[in-house]
Amino acid sequence: MPTDTKRVRGPDVSQSPSLYVYSPAPVCAPDGLRADGRQWDQVDVRPVFVRCGLVSQAKGSAYIEAGHTKVISCVYGPRETERKDDTDMKSGRLVTDMRFAPFSCPERGSWIQGSQDKDCSLMLQESLQPAICLHKYPRSQIEVNVVVLENSGSVLAHAITCASLALAHAGIEMYDMVLGCTIRQAGASYMADPTYMEENSCSSASGQNQGGLTVAFLPSLNQISGLHSDGEMTEETLTARVRTCIEGCYKLYPVIRQALAKALRKAAPPPPES
Repeated sequence: MPTDTKRVRGPDVSQSPSLYVYSPAPVCAPDGLRADGRQWDQVDVRPVFVRCGLVSQAKGSAYIEAGHTKVISCVYGPRETERKDDTDMKSGRLVTDMRFAPFSCPERGSWIQGSQDKDCSLMLQESLQPAICLHKYPRSQIEVNVVVLENSGSVLAHAITCASLALAHAGIEMYDMVLGCTIRQAGASYMADPTYMEENSCSSASGQNQGGLTVAFLPSLNQISGLHSDGEMTEETLTARVRTCIEGCYKLYPVIRQALAKALRKAAPPPPES
């Protein structure tokens, strides 16, 4: 029987699809700690790896990795805008676009193309805009693109931090850096910088004091530029968790500042020879 050369033949040996089924890890470890060894009711954030200038085609870029959460951001502009409104002529315009890669979420059904991207892009813009000196860029547009490569929890907070770092690396004038932190409330306890499984396990529970909070914070000015919450929390719990998020941002600030300073020293021209 002749062989069909136009057909792409599959492998001779295949594996069962059940080997790749996502199996969630337990939220609590047997010793009472969280699944990754961190403690409850403490600002115990994951170790962060940060790098600037990975995308040479962009004006500025940054990459952040917290646990298994991986986010990359690129900044383009400022470039002249085509809109002729009087308000846009007096100050610049910030455009944000945050997208999830199709392979970013552990469960494919949890990622709905379009709806989640649009909501996160809007929250990203609301968090970054108060920190940018848009009046210095009249009739101009600054574009911020964020791609989530792997979603392992607290993705919005790390996207805010990554985008702010990319803006600073691009030389955009800002009042301050913007750092993000997420807290997940589970009854009387909370989890700082929750993982993907911790976010989903708490969101499925019902009752009072069950929800999440993401805060965008300007550390040098000691101001909040954005706040997003979901679920149900009492006023006292919400106020306490805002303070907890601010403490988490302060823990992250030295790492971000050191990564930006390292990138700027690397890009600086060498001193003239005497």
